[in-house]
Amino acid sequence: MSDNEEVVEECEEEVEGEPAVEEEEEEEQEEEAAEEEAVQEMDEAAAEEAANEERDGEEEAEDGEEEAKPKFKPFIIPNLIPPKIPDGEKVDFDDIHRKRMEKDLMELQTLIVVHFESRKKEEDDIVNLKDRIEKRRSERAEQQRIRSERDKERQKRLEDERTRKEEEEAKRRADEDAKKKKTLTSLHFGGYMQKLTEKRSGKRQTEREKKKKILSDRRKPLDIENLSQDQLKEKAKELWEWMQDLEAEKFELQHQLTGQKYQINVLRNRVSDDQKTSKRAKRGLRK
Repeated sequence: MSDNEEVVEECEEEVEGEPAVEEEEEEEQEEEAAEEEAVQEMDEAAAEEAANEERDGEEEAEDGEEEAKPKFKPFIIPNLIPPKIPDGEKVDFDDIHRKRMEKDLMELQTLIVVHFESRKKEEDDIVNLKDRIEKRRSERAEQQRIRSERDKERQKRLEDERTRKEEEEAKRRADEDAKKKKTLTSLHFGGYMQKLTEKRSGKRQTEREKKKKILSDRRKPLDIENLSQDQLKEKAKELWEWMQDLEAEKFELQHQLTGQKYQINVLRNRVSDDQKTSKRAKRGLRK
């Protein structure tokens, strides 16, 4: 049962109990009036008895004095009645009941207004909470979408880098195989020197151009001016991973370079040995 229903029941009980209270008060007033009348009658009887006794005593005294003195006309004492006590102001129970009902009605209306205001405030709080939850959910979805797009871009970039490395590795291996074949086929020292001069004259410039092109492709602009803190962290993480990949690639290339240098030295020694044997053979034929 709510507070409003309890207040209404109390008001109804008070309204039902008002007639009984009025009847009891009327009975009490009647009893008080009867007691006052009885007291008044007793006072009147006592006053009459006192007056009669005084009258008898005076008559006896007058009789005695009449014998000695001349007779006077007897003095009659009036019958004194005590003043009647007023009943007091009349109480208007209807007015009291009406005022009490008006007070209860005002309290009930105040409670109803307070209840509806609190209910409205709670509903507003619930609506605001739902709006905040929806906003937070949309923000999380947007962040998840941006993160997934970044992951896709990073995966695509890594895949492109991997394919490019594989193509370069395949091309480099093909060039190495071709160079080895040419070196093995051309046993003459002049051919070797001619090839060496060609390398020094023309191919060095092409290697530099390749190096510049590769560096220009790898050195991409950062574009970090309009990035937030989370985006900067993500960018730093990507650069760190890219640096690790470059270090690994550098190590592999250095290992391959040492192997190639060793193979070149071995091939040079073979070429020099072949040239020496060929010269000795020519000298033997001439002799």
